Amino acid sequence: MWHPNIYENGEVCISILHPPTEDPQSGEHPSERWNPTQNVRTILMSIISLLNEPNCSSPANVDASVMYRKYKENKDNEYEIIIKRQVNESRLVAEQEGITIPKTLDDYVAPSRAGALGLNNGKNGKRSAYNALSHEDDVDLGIDDDDDQMADMVDDDDGSYDESD
Repeated sequence: MWHPNIYENGEVCISILHPPTEDPQSGEHPSERWNPTQNVRTILMSIISLLNEPNCSSPANVDASVMYRKYKENKDNEYEIIIKRQVNESRLVAEQEGITIPKTLDDYVAPSRAGALGLNNGKNGKRSAYNALSHEDDVDLGIDDDDDQMADMVDDDDGSYDESD
């Protein structure tokens, strides 16, 4: 992947994955490094943010970093060309493997819990794949205590959900 914070071997260079040691040469504050409060969600959110907004002050791929800076300064569009080519290549691979790539913003946005229960449909009246999911699956997490709360959820005319008593 051609990205300022991705090494040639595919490893991600991100502070949240670094051990919490004092290293004045790294330029990282200790609070940016790994700590026990991190979880899969925070790590994935950090990686997604990094992919969207590269950190060029500490690049893993210097050439990609230089090219990205030129792109951001509207001096060169080579970075954009490379990224678009990679996106198209990855879409082809996904299609070959039977993976559906989201194409609209609605496809990317996770539904509310009420939407996951089928209490609301997506745009155009279509049910999303998320609507088929059941909150009963949370027993795997050992916390199946929301059935009464979810049954009390109702759809207001403004599209929001409130508990009714």
